[in-house]
Amino acid sequence: MIKYIMKKFALSRDGARGFIGAVVACVVQDLAFMLPVCLLYYLVNDFISGNPIPTAHYYLYGFGCLGALLLIFFTAFWKYNATYFTTYRESGVKRVSLAEKLRKLPLSFFGKKDLADLTNTVMGDCATTEQMMSHYVPQFWGSLISTCLIAISMFAFDWRMALAALWVLPVTLIIVALSKKAQTYFTRKQTQASVSVQDGIQECLETVRDLKSNNAEKQYLHGLNKKIDRLEGRHIKSELGSAMFVVPCSMILKFGIVTVALVGGTLLMNGTLSLITFFMFLLVVSRIYEPLTGTLQNLAAMNSLQVNIDRINDMENTPELGGVNKFNPNGYDIEFKNVGFAYNTGETVLDGVSFTAKQGEVTALIGESGGGKSTAAKLAARFWGVNKGTVTVGGVDVKTVEPEELLKAYSIVFQDVTLFNNTVMENIRIGKVGASDEEVLRVAKEAQCDEFVEKLPNGYNTVIGENGSMLSGGERQRISIARAMLKDAPIVIMDEATASLDAENETEVQRALSALIQNKTVLIIAHRMRTVDGAEKIVVLSGGKVAEQGTPRELKGKGGIYAKMLKLQTSA
Repeated sequence: MIKYIMKKFALSRDGARGFIGAVVACVVQDLAFMLPVCLLYYLVNDFISGNPIPTAHYYLYGFGCLGALLLIFFTAFWKYNATYFTTYRESGVKRVSLAEKLRKLPLSFFGKKDLADLTNTVMGDCATTEQMMSHYVPQFWGSLISTCLIAISMFAFDWRMALAALWVLPVTLIIVALSKKAQTYFTRKQTQASVSVQDGIQECLETVRDLKSNNAEKQYLHGLNKKIDRLEGRHIKSELGSAMFVVPCSMILKFGIVTVALVGGTLLMNGTLSLITFFMFLLVVSRIYEPLTGTLQNLAAMNSLQVNIDRINDMENTPELGGVNKFNPNGYDIEFKNVGFAYNTGETVLDGVSFTAKQGEVTALIGESGGGKSTAAKLAARFWGVNKGTVTVGGVDVKTVEPEELLKAYSIVFQDVTLFNNTVMENIRIGKVGASDEEVLRVAKEAQCDEFVEKLPNGYNTVIGENGSMLSGGERQRISIARAMLKDAPIVIMDEATASLDAENETEVQRALSALIQNKTVLIIAHRMRTVDGAEKIVVLSGGKVAEQGTPRELKGKGGIYAKMLKLQTSA
């Protein structure tokens, strides 16, 4: 049962046990609310019996009422802890586990999902699941179980009256079961519309500069308003779809009271039912539907919960990039052996690529845009897994090494720099956790950061905004280079590392990088021929294949693609 609950509601083992405890607590509280009904039944029975009521009975009823109040109080306290506190602890565990999962997933997963969708899963779906599991689901199952237990006792008193009271329950449950498919459909459509709106808002905020510069704000906002209207429509349809099932269920439950009154009245007139039994059934039937009626108000939310759980399970069931936690290569040569790779579209990006980037040398990857240069660099660091062939570092196949352990050997400078809403100092320190201020300042100076940091209000302690919004592209890139220099790993990958720098700063940074890359394996991706002219080896990628490779002098003499690119840039 534990495993089934874990799978059904995307819970941990402790969370599944907590859910069972919550259901039991709800059952006990529902039964506790029936205790006053039992006391009232016996009290009325004493009054209508015609005999004097013993003094002991008064004490019994008095202490019984006090006991009932205490029992209801303690069961309510137990239920509160079992449903809310347990669920909130499980929600914390779930969010942490999803964050850990994201850390271990391959980039191919993120290629299938946009940021709004992932955010909606980690935050929105978890929040929805948390609310359902704390407020509605245990209460629903608890009310079903308690109703069944009370129903058994009702049949022990009088099966005819029990049928009159309980016939509405199977009818209601059938409607609930039939509604699940429809509610799931409505919720899936609503979730898709919600993700679309979130994605649109986020895209608008990220591209507002481009929208303004191209006078495209009005057109974009028109499309965004359509998405918002579509989401509003989905919410209305979901509410109407819920009402189609909830309202009939609530009405049918009320009919149970009517049938108890009609059947009981008829049996009472025929003399086949005692007045006290009739009274008892009227009392019970006024309480027995109460827990179920409350949970049915949230029928749509409970039926739609599976959509949120499926999205969470989809993330949790995605295969991770595994591997051993030890990386002991024989040197740091990077070798591509007949590597083939394609993204989700199926379009081949690399086909039969073979080359070696030797330790102590600079290997440059050049070629036309879309030729596979950046992809090759990402495969070297195992951001993606190859479809065929192998990528080895020091003779070790990278796919056999746990990604985090592998990346300890890499310093990477991407063309698209990612900075955090923190100080300049802390953005650089990310390259080496625990680095001293002196170490950070040294590499910052070598990366030519002093020039612009001195102009900032608080120098290296200036908070630079989300993704370094206070800085220019070149300034952001220099921080990224300083970060890589601080890490000082044996393998250096630079994807257009100096593309945003002017000629003077590029020369200074190149000088600093020359100290960084000594005795290291260096893989450079660049379009500027002056950037790669000092490389020991050049690999030209064209159409996903290695078109030519060799030293700059050798390739100049061949008059091939490299020579042509060099000539074109020189002419320009």
